[in-house]
Amino acid sequence: MLDTTTKRRIDTARDILVGKVPDPKSQVEQITIALIYKFMDDMDAESEELGGKRKFFTGDYARYGWAKLMDRSLGGHQMLGLYGEGIAKMPENPGIPPLFRDIFKNAYLPYRDPETLKAFLKIIDEFSYDHSERLGDAFEYLLSVLGSQGDAGQFRTPRHIIDFMVEVLAPQKSETILDPACGTAGFLISAYKYILANNRINMDEQDGQDKNKASCKSCSSMSISSLTPDEKGRLAKNFKGYDISPDMVRLSLVNLYLHGFTDPHIFEYDTLTSEERWNEFADVILANPPFMSPKGGIKPHKHFGIQAKRSEVLFVDYMAEHLTPTGRAAIIVPEGVIFQSQNAYKTLRKMLVENSLVAVVSLPAGCFNPYSGVKTSILILDKSLAKAADTIAFFKVENDGYGLGAQRRAIEKNDLPQVQAGLKEFIHMDRQDGQDKSRSSCKSCSSMLNALVERGLAQIVPKEKLAANGDYSLSGERYREGDARRSVFPLRRFEEVCTLEYGASLPKEKRVEGPYPVVGSNGITGYHNEYLVEGPAIVVGRKGSAGEVTLIEKNCFPIDTTYYVKQTNPTESNISFLYWLLKTLNLPELRGGAGIPGLNRTDVYETHQIPLPPLEVQKEIVAEIEGYQKVINGARAVLDHYRPHIPIHPDWPMVLLGDVFKLSSGRGLTQTNMKEGRYPVYGGNGRTGTHSEYFLETANIVIGRVGAYCGAVHITEPKAWVTDNGLYVTKFKQQINLGYLAQVLIQLKLNQFAKVGGQPSISQTTVYEGAIPLPPLATQQAIVAEIEAEQALVAANRELITRFEKKIQATLARIWGES
Repeated sequence: MLDTTTKRRIDTARDILVGKVPDPKSQVEQITIALIYKFMDDMDAESEELGGKRKFFTGDYARYGWAKLMDRSLGGHQMLGLYGEGIAKMPENPGIPPLFRDIFKNAYLPYRDPETLKAFLKIIDEFSYDHSERLGDAFEYLLSVLGSQGDAGQFRTPRHIIDFMVEVLAPQKSETILDPACGTAGFLISAYKYILANNRINMDEQDGQDKNKASCKSCSSMSISSLTPDEKGRLAKNFKGYDISPDMVRLSLVNLYLHGFTDPHIFEYDTLTSEERWNEFADVILANPPFMSPKGGIKPHKHFGIQAKRSEVLFVDYMAEHLTPTGRAAIIVPEGVIFQSQNAYKTLRKMLVENSLVAVVSLPAGCFNPYSGVKTSILILDKSLAKAADTIAFFKVENDGYGLGAQRRAIEKNDLPQVQAGLKEFIHMDRQDGQDKSRSSCKSCSSMLNALVERGLAQIVPKEKLAANGDYSLSGERYREGDARRSVFPLRRFEEVCTLEYGASLPKEKRVEGPYPVVGSNGITGYHNEYLVEGPAIVVGRKGSAGEVTLIEKNCFPIDTTYYVKQTNPTESNISFLYWLLKTLNLPELRGGAGIPGLNRTDVYETHQIPLPPLEVQKEIVAEIEGYQKVINGARAVLDHYRPHIPIHPDWPMVLLGDVFKLSSGRGLTQTNMKEGRYPVYGGNGRTGTHSEYFLETANIVIGRVGAYCGAVHITEPKAWVTDNGLYVTKFKQQINLGYLAQVLIQLKLNQFAKVGGQPSISQTTVYEGAIPLPPLATQQAIVAEIEAEQALVAANRELITRFEKKIQATLARIWGES
């Protein structure tokens, strides 16, 4: 686990660089190069202490040694020149191994500021070389700032998802392990840690009667590795990774080296177009390959069994084909692989079902936030198991232990442990009796698997059912047969009730101002003088916000990024009822493709059925829901329109803010260097997190200083921290109620005084020039009390909205027989 001191040093190093090196990837590279530079000197020093000789900084390269670099007599510009020259010449150093030469290849110093370099190297000097896992974990933390290379369809896999996949496959010490799109080698390192953890001997269990141990109380829970030196040597050789990016290869090499791999096997290699390694196979493959394909598609070589141009199809095909006869794989894939109807996708799924697929784990959309909201699944392959089994398991993860918004904050709900246990039980059952036909109805399910089935988070589907229509869809929802969602009303095929019709192209330059809304996947985008569909109309996002359902009350023009709903028989269905019903289907879960997600209407038709009550009952349901919705709309109107207002009495004196208080900028603190703690942190946009330290003892005012929240006003809690994009009060010159001050500052609208040009900003001097009314303190307190009473009534509307939204959900649940 990453210790706080190391984390702080990495954060500080990044903070020093950020002004000169704004790109996170370049920051990581500069810290990597500096750490390796320092570690080589540490290893030389250690060798000398043990009676050996230096091998890295010798001969002509001795002048670049770390001690000489950090000599206090060295001037700033001299240090800059020496370090810049040292890293540039290091690839030519005959005394360093090829791994280090690769790391320094094309390395350079991207800035020429001596003070920045001096501060940066001072932090690097605090690190000491250590092959322990602690430093490796620190480097993985550093890599986490890379986030994503979204333009290439590459997104950093969350650590807990990686560990989940490794736990399911359970790699063994004798097996070869491959990631053919390895990025920073996260999967390989997790697999390595798993093997080390599962090859340890507990000394207590080995010899609980050893009397000599009684004198060593600290050894009571000692465990040691059970791997022999030969096994450790073979283990390191069993790990292999490929990546097309030389930068990723370099970062992988460092990451593995810091985790104890003295000779890591990571290759710059294009898995999809190169042929040199085609005949190399692996026992275990773990990967999250890139989803994006270049314009015109991939042009693979001829060895692939499936003819395709999409990267996700080719990567999955590659991995399935490169497993040994008893090989296993866990692969993250976009939803296109799960149910896209093009021939390449169907051929791929058919091959997987027949030869290697044993389970599919559906992950919630948002797992890859904040980098991407793309919906993904995990394919679990096991070649020997798949040949013996006649069923495939489908698991659904609704919560992965983190909120699915941009912040991805930890939450209590987490299905991963139960799904992992259920998946292991399913695999164990397959190994016990691959021919057990009764398992298709899950009669032999063991405890956890059975519990997941009952919760609707797992189901076991016969392979013949997947093959029935030749589509081989891997969407578990498609095979539920009504047992997961029952209805008291008849279930009808989707197309029997309504169809999804394509919107029409209407470029902005061809629109003529008129009364009819133009509707895209995100809602109304403008108006036109003609309409395509008579209202009320249901519009469903086809691209972009695919699956989002919108009701337009009047005639409208859905554009070509959308579908509009056409009733098959208008005498059988109510359009408003269909709108509410479609919202219960969670159509965004069917999004597929990379880049801009899309919704295939065929997937909707084949996945969902529609419960259809009699028309009169539909109207009654709509009337009930609309009654609740009116209450919600009224409550939202109160929340939207309420603004505290202080009527100014002409007798109140007007005073300059500079005569009321003195301001100061907050202290620098970013999301990356916040330390886990209980004290609130405030910036221009209000509370932004918590920290282990504070510098404000009592409640205070924060005024946004720069950016979009320039001039915004907030009251802090006692014992808080204010960041440097906020101003706070350091001294009150007159007696004033804090709540009153906040309200008059809000009413003053400080943002109108902001300077524009680049980011808007507001200075202390500008704030001081503002004037506010200052009645007696008792009057201020009475005004604040009145406003607080109003705000309590307004806040009650939020509870009202929550209650009535639950009533709507309960009404819709009754249609499905869920309440």
